[in-house]
Amino acid sequence: MTTDFNTQRRMQLLIERVADYAIYLLNPDGTVASWNAGARRFKGYTEAEIIGQHFSRFYTPADRAAGVPERALRTALEAGRFEAEGWRVRKDGTHFWASVVIDPIHDDDGQLVGFAKITRDISEKKLAREALRRTEEQFRLLVDSVIDYAIYMLSPEGFVTTWNAGARNIKGYQAIDVIGTHFGRFYTEEDRRNGLPDRVLATAREHGRYHGEGVRVRKDGTRFRADVVVDAIRDADGRLLGFAKITRDVTQRVQLEEARKALQHAQRLEAVGKLTGGVAHDFNNILQVIGGSLQLLGSSLAGQQAPQRHLQMALTAVDRGAKLSSQLLAFARRQPLQPYVLNPGRVVGGMEDLVRRAVGEHVEVETVVSASLWNATLDPHQLENVVLNLAINARDAMPGGGKLTVELSNTMLDDTYVSAAHEVPPGQYVLLAISDTGTGMPPDVLERAIEPFFTTKGEGQGTGLGLSMAFGFVKQSGGHFRIYSEVGHGTTIKAYFPRALEAEQTLPDPVAGEVRGGTETILVVEDDPNVQATVVGMLTELGYQVLRADNAEVALAVLKAGVRCDLLFTDVVMPGKLKTTDMVRQAKALQPALKVLYTSGYTQNAIIHGGRLDPGVELLSKPYRREKLASKVRQLLGTQGQAPAAPVAPGARPVPTGPRVLLVEDDAQARELYRDILLSAGFQADEAGTGQEALDLLARERYQAAVVDYSLPDLDGLTLARRIVAGHPDVAIVFASGYGSLVAGVSDITSRVLTKPFTDLQLKQALLAAVGEQDEATRRA
Repeated sequence: MTTDFNTQRRMQLLIERVADYAIYLLNPDGTVASWNAGARRFKGYTEAEIIGQHFSRFYTPADRAAGVPERALRTALEAGRFEAEGWRVRKDGTHFWASVVIDPIHDDDGQLVGFAKITRDISEKKLAREALRRTEEQFRLLVDSVIDYAIYMLSPEGFVTTWNAGARNIKGYQAIDVIGTHFGRFYTEEDRRNGLPDRVLATAREHGRYHGEGVRVRKDGTRFRADVVVDAIRDADGRLLGFAKITRDVTQRVQLEEARKALQHAQRLEAVGKLTGGVAHDFNNILQVIGGSLQLLGSSLAGQQAPQRHLQMALTAVDRGAKLSSQLLAFARRQPLQPYVLNPGRVVGGMEDLVRRAVGEHVEVETVVSASLWNATLDPHQLENVVLNLAINARDAMPGGGKLTVELSNTMLDDTYVSAAHEVPPGQYVLLAISDTGTGMPPDVLERAIEPFFTTKGEGQGTGLGLSMAFGFVKQSGGHFRIYSEVGHGTTIKAYFPRALEAEQTLPDPVAGEVRGGTETILVVEDDPNVQATVVGMLTELGYQVLRADNAEVALAVLKAGVRCDLLFTDVVMPGKLKTTDMVRQAKALQPALKVLYTSGYTQNAIIHGGRLDPGVELLSKPYRREKLASKVRQLLGTQGQAPAAPVAPGARPVPTGPRVLLVEDDAQARELYRDILLSAGFQADEAGTGQEALDLLARERYQAAVVDYSLPDLDGLTLARRIVAGHPDVAIVFASGYGSLVAGVSDITSRVLTKPFTDLQLKQALLAAVGEQDEATRRA
């Protein structure tokens, strides 16, 4: 008995001293029967104030009116316990949020003795829960309002459990369409077959996160490029609750990045193209000098077998260099094209035997041309070069043999394709596809495949220009070029040429036959003195009368001086303010019957636009052989003045027809040199060693210009020049002196002053300019 009493006493003391819980007893009718320290602290009442009072006074008026206290006791009796949370009222009238437990108490006979009631103030907990709820609601609203990101939850098995506005916007589904369905529906059919959705979840489950990019599918079936993050969500015990998935449509970013890379690549190729084009120009000039000089040399070695053999070997090397230069120009898109409306199938089909011989017996060749193949506007010769070069590349990629397939078909490039391809308009194209079963190319090699001189072949096995040339030709023809390659599976090169709606043109037959020259007068305009010398030599051997000019200004001055020419043979790219095309236009105005033949190793855009020669333009690309030059010149001049080509007699010189010039120079050697220079340039020249000889000649002959030296034995050049101006005002004066323009009074007579020593070019330019100015002054007078 004493032990039970002590136990009860200890329990009473324990309950009495608990301050965090209000623990008290209620009588069966709900009145308060006991009160502990926690009750005093929470409720604010003392035992004297509350014992015997009904516990409903702790409830709000609204709860009392609703019968909440009575229902609480009834529930405790019926269910054995009542648990709830709600607002309660302290003595001072303030409210707090309480967690309440009421248990019924029965005696040994089962009779209700009362109720044990435990109340805890959880106001702070409620506030924290409320704050958390508000935070979760704000986060939910935030996530749901994001429209640039698809943010949604997946179950551990991958089924969609939430869906935000961004998901609706990006994927096109409403929440009702996808919640409860597997997220694999957003993947392509190929990715689903390959098990990608399962691998994504497995990665997130094992490593906590998956991050990657790929193609996803919208509700309407369209595809987009997606950046995807999947995070595993776990509880405090590490149990997997599901996955948080964030998807962003990065199609535009990827397209911009691809466009940026394409632009950088194009700019790099453009820079390399300009460099190679410039190199090709200089290289072609060098080859022209070498080739032309060798052919001129060949005339003097006729009948000498050994020297002729070496000569032919050298000319063959020049041809190889010319081919290399041509490939450089093709890459730089500066190769002069002479396109025709043609059927590519007929061109490619006609070279099938050539392709078979080029690739060898160990490579099977199949040519497939679609029925009703469209026409395209192409240079047939360059198209053949492209096919042959690509076939040889394919052969080299199949050292153990394989199959080469050449296909031609009609195709359409739509807006979807061109939006990703860049620099190609949508429309109808003729597709040339050349495929091999060779070794293929890894991505790093594929990226540089069209760069000139880039090659993976061994030394001496290739120049690395085949693909470069093909790329340049296709782009210059207005087409589109793509390379597809996979290591171990081969390579496919696709060239798309715009469809031509015009009817197919008849291709010209190759010109062949005897090399013929003529007797007409040709004005050669070339700034490179070595090239000029070889060209003049070849034309002279062909029997023509040849005048020469070092730039466009000099050439125009020759024509303005009244020299009649039958053909103007001019380089396209030359220094000076006057452009070649402007010079040609003015020359044609002076002499409408004048034929014009351009030549160049690098045309830039002077006479070529859109990859094609301008209408009516005739071009002979450097380097060229004597036979090609002779053929092209006769083609333009016609047959009236032609004659079989034959070397001119040693020392023979065409009769000059240009301006007549009086050379006044006391040094006989200098006088002879100046005369030869002027005669070679087409001038007529007379000589005088003294001032008096000059005056005597002026009295008998008519001259357009006089070159006057300052130091003469009988009178100074300045005095002679004044007498010429006074007596013959239509004669242009060019003053020559070691003192140059420092001679007092010379500027009153002429602005054309040559300071010794001067070059033949300076002499010719000064004379032509002076004659042109004099003629202009005479016309104005």
